[in-house]
Amino acid sequence: MDKLALIYSMTGYAVVTREVPSGTLNLEMRSVNNRYLDIQFRLPDEFRSLESVMREALTARLSRGKVELRLGFSRLAGVDVLQQLNGELMQRLLELNNTVKAALPDTRSLGVADILRWPGMLGVDTLPAEDLREPCLELMHAAIGDFVAARAREGEKLKDLLLDRLSTMRQLTIEVAPRIPISLVAFQEKLTLRLREAMVNCDDDRIRQELALFAGKIDVDEELSRLQTHMDEVERILMEGGPVGKRLDFLMQELNREANTLGSKSADVEVSKVAMELKVLIEQMREQVQNLE
Repeated sequence: MDKLALIYSMTGYAVVTREVPSGTLNLEMRSVNNRYLDIQFRLPDEFRSLESVMREALTARLSRGKVELRLGFSRLAGVDVLQQLNGELMQRLLELNNTVKAALPDTRSLGVADILRWPGMLGVDTLPAEDLREPCLELMHAAIGDFVAARAREGEKLKDLLLDRLSTMRQLTIEVAPRIPISLVAFQEKLTLRLREAMVNCDDDRIRQELALFAGKIDVDEELSRLQTHMDEVERILMEGGPVGKRLDFLMQELNREANTLGSKSADVEVSKVAMELKVLIEQMREQVQNLE
């Protein structure tokens, strides 16, 4: 399928692992919907230098969503890791040792074992960051590929759901359209009767004026036409693909506006019911649109 025709969800998840000589790298990515692109990294300190490269790779593939990338490394049991001596602390100990020896010549000097056991003398085991740089970047690109594919699969499901709701809306507007002139005629007859009963000297011209005014108030042809136009645009955007979330969110507002007006102007119970059903469908679509990139 053409990449440009894909719809992407902002919800996605991917996890990849890779064995290296010194242990196992694990990279996990997850995202939820967000107005903008917000990337958060959870990296060991030794891999902080990779953050800018990772951010650049992500922004090249994603446009919206709150994304969390978590990188972990599990050292292989039995692998020796070189520990660094704390030179500053060792120098300080030697100075103190000499000071004590000068004051108390018979005092035993610090031995090698004493120095190595001194708290803070041996640095914390560090990850072989430089050796793992390339494997980390390769792992990241693999994870991004899986992650984007997951968002695309979810996006296509949302697309199908939206098109299904759109089809139902179209059917409702098709069914309700013939009821508009029928309901108008029925209300004209009722209004004519009420006007004649209320106004003894009411002439036909006055009745026609009142009917024309009333007909204008309950005429929903324009609302039905705009609903159709907005639905056509929603379908066009969905079929075009790419980043569609913001445009569809705006159209959901416009669809809801027309459905509200249709309901408020309706002079027929069935038309009012259709307006309510349309509003329910639009709200369902709006909730799903919030998840689209």
